[in-house]
Amino acid sequence: MVVIGVDLAGTEKNPTGICILEDLEIIETKHVYSDEELINELDKFKGALVAIDAPLSIPRGRKSLDEKSDVHFRECDRELLKRGIKFFPVTLGPMRMLTKRGIRIKKKLESKGFKVIEVFPGGAQDVLGIPRKTKGKEKLLAGLMSLGLRGLRKDMSDHELDAVTAAFVGKLFLEGKYEALGDPSEGLIIMPKPSDRLND
Repeated sequence: MVVIGVDLAGTEKNPTGICILEDLEIIETKHVYSDEELINELDKFKGALVAIDAPLSIPRGRKSLDEKSDVHFRECDRELLKRGIKFFPVTLGPMRMLTKRGIRIKKKLESKGFKVIEVFPGGAQDVLGIPRKTKGKEKLLAGLMSLGLRGLRKDMSDHELDAVTAAFVGKLFLEGKYEALGDPSEGLIIMPKPSDRLND
């Protein structure tokens, strides 16, 4: 069971972290930059689930991210707000670029037969009771180790660690240990169940 976690950057100039996870074993993590480079890496794992840390849809009621509108939140975003989980709205400055890129990558991957889900590592880390990268990379690394993940390294970047988290949430998704926040017709964020730290 291979899951690929992707910590997608908003622009091809910045590093995108990817993690190849099989069960609890991290096979590989690395940085890629361009859409083409990312797709080529993922093509090596046909049939894998891809869990992307980026908004993969726009709020209902908006035709695009470029139009002026009072609509800023999807139903899944509102659910995060209700739970006190901090996030940036898809319509906020740099998030627009990330959202556009996320939607573009999702379409490319789905056209190749990949199953793609939206995940939110920061929120997942909150639910799993481990520190976000803003608390320090070392603390996040220790938190991920506490989940039983093998193959973590001290030299991993914060992008790689968020990609590891994304892949772990993908693993929980395949095991049915997840919550899908939002409206399926608009877009879902897959989150761990609050009780599922690992093998519960």
